[in-house]
Amino acid sequence: MKILVAIKRVVDHNVKIRVKSDGSGVDNSNAKMSMNPFDEIALEEAIRLKEAGKADEVVAVTVGGLAAQDVLRTALAMGADRAILIKADTIPEPLSVAKLLAAIARSETPDLMLFGKQAIDDDCNQTGQMTSALLGWSQATFVSHIVLDGDRARATREVDGGLQVIEVTLPSIMTVDLRLNEPRYASLPNIMKAKKKPLEEMNSADLGIDIAPRLRVIATEEPSGRKSGITLSGMSELIDKLKVEAGVL
Repeated sequence: MKILVAIKRVVDHNVKIRVKSDGSGVDNSNAKMSMNPFDEIALEEAIRLKEAGKADEVVAVTVGGLAAQDVLRTALAMGADRAILIKADTIPEPLSVAKLLAAIARSETPDLMLFGKQAIDDDCNQTGQMTSALLGWSQATFVSHIVLDGDRARATREVDGGLQVIEVTLPSIMTVDLRLNEPRYASLPNIMKAKKKPLEEMNSADLGIDIAPRLRVIATEEPSGRKSGITLSGMSELIDKLKVEAGVL
């Protein structure tokens, strides 16, 4: 069994996001970049499935510039067998990424594709679902537990009312949630070994996919700061403010 894991290079989750002075987007200059946390969980699950003897090969793939090699090397250091970089000058929109990943899936023929449920930069939660539609594969989203059984898989999904267990036929696409696992740290020996693992590069044009943007960002604004709280004298004053100022009673 081959597992293909889609990962994305994003601004590290510990970094405070800065908006460009002209409001045209997020300022990534000099910002620490890392693997999208949800994709890291997807990669960890693929590696665990391989360690459990359920998979034979784990392939990490990303779309971006040459700088995106760093997250692929991290993936290789964590335990992926090889990596693929689809080079693009800018990060394409989710539909374009889905088309690129679908093209890779057709050539790699994996049994399972794992995605993070969303990327922390745009929060789109679209790419996995779009890739499934393009390939005509089964899908399971917001997955917190995976059990492989031959040509089928059982996925536990986190839904509004609790947990839902579904069974899908392979090949399948799954987008994973936070509670699936706790990703490992890459050890120094594995980081050194990762330098010798294969990392294939190709251009998006080689796949015959048009990645021209179809959306235009009108403006980007920082959220307004939180207002300071106030101290109330008692319950009667609280009720009065909820009635008069907030209008919720």
